[in-house]
Amino acid sequence: MKRVSVIIPHYNGIDILRACLESLARSSYPDLEIVLVDNASTDGSADFVRQQFPAVRIVQNEVNEGFAGGCNRGIEQASGDYLLILNNDTTHNPDWIDHMVAVLEQDENIAAVQPKIMSAQDPSHFDYAGGAGGYIDLLGFPYALGRIFTTLEKDEGQYDDPREIFWASGTAFLVRREALDQVGTFDEDFFAHMEEIDLCWRLLNAGWRILSAPQAVIQHHSGWTLPPDRYLKKYLNHRNNLVMIIKNTPFAYLAFTLPARIALEGVAFVFSALIRDWKRMAAILHSLGWNLFHPWLLLRKHLAARRQRVPQAVTRTMRRMEPGSIFFQYFLCRRRVASAIRQRRSES
Repeated sequence: MKRVSVIIPHYNGIDILRACLESLARSSYPDLEIVLVDNASTDGSADFVRQQFPAVRIVQNEVNEGFAGGCNRGIEQASGDYLLILNNDTTHNPDWIDHMVAVLEQDENIAAVQPKIMSAQDPSHFDYAGGAGGYIDLLGFPYALGRIFTTLEKDEGQYDDPREIFWASGTAFLVRREALDQVGTFDEDFFAHMEEIDLCWRLLNAGWRILSAPQAVIQHHSGWTLPPDRYLKKYLNHRNNLVMIIKNTPFAYLAFTLPARIALEGVAFVFSALIRDWKRMAAILHSLGWNLFHPWLLLRKHLAARRQRVPQAVTRTMRRMEPGSIFFQYFLCRRRVASAIRQRRSES
């Protein structure tokens, strides 16, 4: 029986953390280590955990290192062969870890497994942050089984078969330490948002597989730590998406995908202006400016990621990306559910 180390990055919110830890205490998995990384909380979270959950290991950061840095500090201190990255605003079915471990152990080439993530606010619907597993199109737009942009599907069993996915949500996923030893952990320059997609992309390019485990079910309070209307969230999503594309896409594809992707940023800017979303307009300009003024950092990231790639695996990874634009399929063709897009792809 492999030990599972649960890594929970945390910044404030005792009540939501209490629910998460109480839920984990009901887990049926027999060998579980819980590592809480406190990102310099100001509400006494660490002291609360010491008193109420003494078995939890606490890693105390002096500053808020974000999701990426917080997870990495926890990984450094964890003892498990399997690492479970977990948001603090989740609750879980008791057997969810057992199901994920079972999928991971089917094949030694499986690097990571994601559970089915349901909305805590509306448990009949998938959650925004990952649904039943993530995919991406050639221009770098991510989407998930059960969620495309702001459309959330009702769970009617349509994604209840385990399947290969492109990325596992940082809300909750189980990963082999061996895989992280090969490709590295989270890119801390991301701080938060898209860092898990970047990691999964690197894993795929190195020849690993990523699967969904829909029998493992959790509930997520989406947007608890960083609400969706916050400027920082919008900025990080736009900036990190471009960084991720530049970092992981082979140069031969970047010549096409990057100009097209930047053009879509322009479309998003105009659309935001029409609906008077000033925060998103500023975030788009800010993200483009950041990428423009950090060319050498982006080049170093690209070259470092390229050294980890296996050529045959890169070809498979590119073929698994949605060839069309999710942006246009959603807004122009009005395909609002992932099953319609996946069906369209299988028929093409």
